[in-house]
Amino acid sequence: MRVRYIASKCSIVGFTLIRKNVQRALNRGENYHQLRRAVSYANFGKLRFRTTEDQELWHECSRLITNCIIFYNSSILSRLLVHKEATGNIPGAALIAQVSPVAWQHINFYGRYEFAVSPPSINLDAVVQDLADRPIVAVKEEDGEGNTE
Repeated sequence: MRVRYIASKCSIVGFTLIRKNVQRALNRGENYHQLRRAVSYANFGKLRFRTTEDQELWHECSRLITNCIIFYNSSILSRLLVHKEATGNIPGAALIAQVSPVAWQHINFYGRYEFAVSPPSINLDAVVQDLADRPIVAVKEEDGEGNTE
């Protein structure tokens, strides 16, 4: 709440850069919590715990899974950034540097998972090569008041 108050005062005074940075920080936090909710959504949102310890364990596990997703995305984005810079694609590298690792559209949260059998490792270099061949599209950012910049 205090950050929103500061952001509103910055818009009055005219500190657009400060307001923009504060809004980005707010969006980062909101995106993280949206991802946590997506991870935590199990049994159609009806979680039943017998004890407080079970509930705490579930919350800790959902935080761990959320952080693993962010780490996975960060690894891919970092390698893609290095690839774009190495190939001399500076505009593409600048766009990749602005991408948030808090995304989950490519993650399947639903289904049955078996951890007894060791799956083959994910080849991140192949993923990066596939992504490097695709065009990068810039998305206009909102400033929190519905205005695109």
